[in-house]
Amino acid sequence: MSPTSDAPNPTIDLLTRHRSIRRYADAPVPDADIETAVRAGQGASTSSAVQSTSVIRVTDADERAQLAELTGGQAMVAACGAFFVVCGDTRRHRLVVQRAGSQYDAQLEAFLIAAIDTALFSQNMVIAFESMGYGVCYIGGLRSNLPGVDALLEIPEGVYPFFGLCVGVPDESPDARPRLPVEAVLHTGRYKDDAQLLGLIDRYDETYRAYMRARGASDRAIELGWSGRMAEKFATPRRPEVGDYFRSKGASTA
Repeated sequence: MSPTSDAPNPTIDLLTRHRSIRRYADAPVPDADIETAVRAGQGASTSSAVQSTSVIRVTDADERAQLAELTGGQAMVAACGAFFVVCGDTRRHRLVVQRAGSQYDAQLEAFLIAAIDTALFSQNMVIAFESMGYGVCYIGGLRSNLPGVDALLEIPEGVYPFFGLCVGVPDESPDARPRLPVEAVLHTGRYKDDAQLLGLIDRYDETYRAYMRARGASDRAIELGWSGRMAEKFATPRRPEVGDYFRSKGASTA
């Protein structure tokens, strides 16, 4: 029997229902559920079995309060059921290279593998948590003060904190944020020309404005739409110090 897109598919339903949760009930996430989600993360593809990801679960209340400030005053970092710092990890490789009597030769490829492995791992872990009924929110604001995060958690060389992750029992049920049309993402044979792509973006802007209007966003946010927001976001460098930080932890750009 061949696969059919008409058959019910709970996995796809789960994936397309994703939304970021920023308010959580006062309830812990059991250790067993965390371990299950991490094992699911480990099931993701990894380049040549490199497995260059680690997760730091932060349990100390004072440290989580400090992380809430370091991430830009995001109270949910302290309030969610469990908080994780998700890291690219070349530490294990460095240790085994050293033990073998060689010198670790860090190249850009190693850093890229760590970033890709970590993205795949974390998405598997998130899907596992969501399948158990938890809500999640990635915290890119962790990169707003990486030296502060590093000092607080005493992160060793070769470990790269990429983002935080809040997990917990949801205390809200927001609408899913609309995504770009598939045609703007799926290219067949060749990448679409600029005129086609901008036309698809214009169409998406109308959908995005309707979503922002339903959320009660400001008039300016509605007027900007998605494209205006992106035009502002990427016209000015953000977190320019991040590269220096990762290099200080042993990452190579060569």
